[in-house]
Amino acid sequence: MSKLELSAEQHAALDRPVWSALTTGHRALAEGAAHARRYPAAIAPFAAMSDDSDAAWSELADLANEDVVAIVTPVPPGDVRGLGVRLRASVRQMVAVGAVDPVGDAAVEVLDERDIPAMLELTARTKPGPFLARTRELGRYIGIRDGERLAAMAGERMRLDGFTEISAVCVHPDYRGLGYAQRLVTVLMTAIRGRGETPFLHVIDDNHAAIALYERLGFVSRATLCFTVLRQSVSQ
Repeated sequence: MSKLELSAEQHAALDRPVWSALTTGHRALAEGAAHARRYPAAIAPFAAMSDDSDAAWSELADLANEDVVAIVTPVPPGDVRGLGVRLRASVRQMVAVGAVDPVGDAAVEVLDERDIPAMLELTARTKPGPFLARTRELGRYIGIRDGERLAAMAGERMRLDGFTEISAVCVHPDYRGLGYAQRLVTVLMTAIRGRGETPFLHVIDDNHAAIALYERLGFVSRATLCFTVLRQSVSQ
């Protein structure tokens, strides 16, 4: 397997992928101020801070309002400054180290707004991570159908300088074992590489089957990050 070679600046950007995306590739979507930003609530729950200062936490609380927000940080946040922790999980960040050719021959389609009900139904059933009615606006989402039924899907989520995240990789239980996940992931990898960018992704750290699949496709583990879901405390 090839070695992961990144600059110190690239490592720093990937350590805080949400902030990096909201200040580079997705800055046009960013809501917020100098120290805290978030995606629109209908697109994604992700938010981020520029640092761990009181000012940043105050701005994040204002952005959260009544919504749930999710942050991704190098280490678990200690004092969440009046916000309540709803969920905390370790996620493995993996980066593709080389080009691959698309695997498999299943027909792949680009998904659009007409497919949103089917995308929401599939993600609700398989739970690949946050996916909302407007999430597909973040990038290109593709799928494999069986007739009118959406059997599998995957897409592009966070975009930061030089990197695009692959996300929402999910296969309906009736279609597992057919190679659909690797087909979709390798098609996306090829497209991302074609733009001169590097694919990366996040996976729950104990999802050993998914990690093994991504390793076979040329991803290597870069870091374990903390995924924390926050909401304003009742007392706020």
